Amino acid sequence: MTAKYFAILTNQGAARLANAAALGTKLNLTQMAVGDANGTLPTPDPAQTKLINQKRIAPLNLLTVDPANTSQIIAEQIIPENEGGFWIREIGLYDDAGVLIAVANCPETYKPQLQEGSGRTQTIRMILIVSSTSAITLKIDPSVVLATRQYVDDKVIEVKAYADSLMAAHLAAADPHAQYLKTADIDKYIPVGFPLPWPQATPPEGWLKCNGAAFDKAKYPKLAVAYPSGNLPDLRGEFLRGWDDGRGIDSGRVLLSAQVDDFKAHRHESYFYAGVSRNEVPLTSLPSSDEMLTLSSATSSLAPLDIDANGTLIGNDDYNCLAEGNKNNKRTATGLSTNIIGGTETRPRNIAFNYIVRAA
Repeated sequence: MTAKYFAILTNQGAARLANAAALGTKLNLTQMAVGDANGTLPTPDPAQTKLINQKRIAPLNLLTVDPANTSQIIAEQIIPENEGGFWIREIGLYDDAGVLIAVANCPETYKPQLQEGSGRTQTIRMILIVSSTSAITLKIDPSVVLATRQYVDDKVIEVKAYADSLMAAHLAAADPHAQYLKTADIDKYIPVGFPLPWPQATPPEGWLKCNGAAFDKAKYPKLAVAYPSGNLPDLRGEFLRGWDDGRGIDSGRVLLSAQVDDFKAHRHESYFYAGVSRNEVPLTSLPSSDEMLTLSSATSSLAPLDIDANGTLIGNDDYNCLAEGNKNNKRTATGLSTNIIGGTETRPRNIAFNYIVRAA
């Protein structure tokens, strides 16, 4: 029995498809048209360059290779419910140059308009056998493409299956949220007794100030393990120092022990100016000329003056004042005062924070 409804390539379409296959280029199918063929069911003619009576032309919605037959392409267009008022008996497929590539007929169907009291979305599909589907590509405007319900349902099923597999793996995992810190793991990262600098005067819930205050060991048993004395360290105005632990830098210290401020032992060298007289020159006198005298001890040349932290000369040695011309002046030094500069403590630059400790 001869097929009543079919699709064929037009002469122009066959030539353009063959040319694309030979040159390795692509034939871009972009639009589909429908018509009523002036009220009579037409027979597709390869010599056609247009439909008999075109009613509508619009971009393709979909163009794919038939998964059941790789020699067939499936072109699809959707006519929305707000368009219609005509019969559909013929279908045309156009490329991006406006050339009619394929033509088909179809069972008569009426596409109503909403104003007529009925409306529906109409899907028009053409299945075309070609010699080389690889020479055909789809070129569409995504902003005007409509999806069929079946297409959407198929994609939803795909996404749901993928999401279900991910969720199943997630639920089956021993720790599906390893990237998050859980309350049960806080002790692992911030144990009770851990001190931290805090930028506000009031500590957050579960924390106490490191102000030397006593705490309830029964209420905070874990804190009592860290501070068995029942008193928090007083870190107000203090710098923290690493425990020596046998290294020998800060020997004799125990954990949580306090240490007062101190200077490292050091010397100061002092130079004095005086005249060239053979008389005794007091060490505290102001210079009367520009000749500089170097003070040296009687037993060791060029030994500097030893001055303690209060600016007082240490010892009771004889010092020689050597001046120009090897003139000798001798003075028994019993003390030397210097000006006091600085504050009440030795400290680096710093920023004040409130030290708090995790209590629970």
